[in-house]
Amino acid sequence: MEHSAGLDVSVKETSVCIVDETGKIIREVKVASEPDALLAVLTNPAYRFRRIGLEAGPLSQWLFSALVEAGLPVICVETRHMRAALRAQINKTDRNDARGIAQMMRAGLYRPVHVKTLRSQKLRMLLTHRKLLQSKAIAVENDLRATLRNFGLKVGMVGAAKFEARIRELGETIPDLATLVEPLLIVRRVLREQIAILHRRLLAIVRNDEVCRRLMTVPGVGPVVALTYGPPNIALR
Repeated sequence: MEHSAGLDVSVKETSVCIVDETGKIIREVKVASEPDALLAVLTNPAYRFRRIGLEAGPLSQWLFSALVEAGLPVICVETRHMRAALRAQINKTDRNDARGIAQMMRAGLYRPVHVKTLRSQKLRMLLTHRKLLQSKAIAVENDLRATLRNFGLKVGMVGAAKFEARIRELGETIPDLATLVEPLLIVRRVLREQIAILHRRLLAIVRNDEVCRRLMTVPGVGPVVALTYGPPNIALR
């Protein structure tokens, strides 16, 4: 007899419900939201799973990868579709949600979503963190420009390399300002240093990937765009 399972995942615990072909509940249990804890339940030789439903969420990619590596037929389900189906329940609890997911997997009433690999997530994190630090550095620079302008000090057109020297030069005209701008200059310097570190990692990945190099032959396409739209074939180091 084949079985289906539903996993309702929260940050700390996951409710697991296992049903048979007729929809009868075989087992219900709540375990930690960790791959090992889930595998301890789902790899029981007494069960022959046809489908295991996992709702898309913050932990779904991590848990999905671990279950797939273990050879389990896990399916990540689209969140809005699942919520619409479970909304009809009278008592909405983690236990009942797991029951609903299990029954939907048994009946085939689900909408699967693509789950990115952990490698793709690492590359996305690299791009996201680089963009975040870059936006913070620009915000610090814009704030310095705006606040100094209140004292009649105009930074003007200056590149990133000479920005700090220009700010110090302007601060010397009003001694009290030097102590106020120094903390922001230190923060900006650290941000720029870390941006450079992430950018060098990005360049190293793009340089060693054939798809990214081919994309960069298109006019206007640089390393960042190439990495965004052309997933590399090498692991992130």
